[in-house]
Amino acid sequence: MSDARKPIKIHRWKDQKFHEVEDTVSVEEPLEIRLAFYQKESKERHQISVTMRTPGNDEELALGFLFTENLISGKEAIESVQRIDSGFRKSQRDNIIQVNLNPGFVPDMDLLSRHFYTTSSCGVCGKTSIELVQSLVETRISPPKLSFRANQISRLPEQLETAQKEFNSTGAIHAASLFDQYGELLALREDVGRHNALDKLIGWALLNGMLPLDQHALLLSGRGSFELLQKASMAGIQVVAAVGAPSSLAIQLAEDAGISLLGFVKKERMNLYTHPERIQE
Repeated sequence: MSDARKPIKIHRWKDQKFHEVEDTVSVEEPLEIRLAFYQKESKERHQISVTMRTPGNDEELALGFLFTENLISGKEAIESVQRIDSGFRKSQRDNIIQVNLNPGFVPDMDLLSRHFYTTSSCGVCGKTSIELVQSLVETRISPPKLSFRANQISRLPEQLETAQKEFNSTGAIHAASLFDQYGELLALREDVGRHNALDKLIGWALLNGMLPLDQHALLLSGRGSFELLQKASMAGIQVVAAVGAPSSLAIQLAEDAGISLLGFVKKERMNLYTHPERIQE
């Protein structure tokens, strides 16, 4: 069985009585992200974040998180990524990822007004203010040369549902998926935290030298929230579609960052909130 899920014994109410059965649940464990870099003649190591995540693609998660927080600029900054044994309880072992930067790459540690602590439901809980989040957003969007037909977008959720293995097993996990300009699924990442799923996807793109993702569409399995639009903006994504609803602040950010934002995307209908010039009938 995948590390992302595990079997447990439960009591299920059916036919007017409880039955002991085996069920499958999504795994949620802490991951500590560390950053190491050369400062003068010594190497500094900093604990950057602790996030509650679903195990799997942890290296991608760490890289995507550091990139969307403006602490690394791209693949060229990375010397190595290593997994560290914490040495504590068995369940907590290997839940540390350290990203080592090449000499000459020194992150702006002033961005970290305090250590991040993010939960599986919120990607901005560790920020001191919403202004700090907004200050990290850089407009990396090119002119609107990219375009999709509405019927291409409407078919994306069906592809996502087919490919989303962990959700089909547990029903308790989010997904972020990347599509090319022809509507073909390129990559999908899942996690109990919607922001973690997107960080994993962006980390995958970083490792594959694909950033900025200005010729791709992003599909989110849930709602279009502010922190996800912030991360999409950092990665240069021009089209963001969500199965659920966007928030007002996400719509504002999409408008300001030049992102075409869609919500309630289904086979028969969708809502287009910002920059309609990229979506054709």
